[in-house]
Amino acid sequence: MIQDFARVLREQIRSDLNNYADDLAGGSCQSFEQYQKLCGVIQGLAMAERYIIDLAEKVEKADE
Repeated sequence: MIQDFARVLREQIRSDLNNYADDLAGGSCQSFEQYQKLCGVIQGLAMAERYIIDLAEKVEKADE
C-alpha cells in the first residue's frame, strides 16, 4: 500500500520537476528573481523526490 502511494507521489513530483526544468531551459524566466524562484522550486521537488525514494526503500527493507 505504501509502495503504491510512494510510486504515485514520486511520478507526480517527477512530472512537475520535468515541466519546471523544461520551462527553465526554454527561457521562460523574465527576470533573475523568476530564475532564482524556479531553481528553488526545482531543488525542492528534487529533495522531496529523494526523501520519498529513501522512505520507500526503508519500508521495503523493514517488510523483508
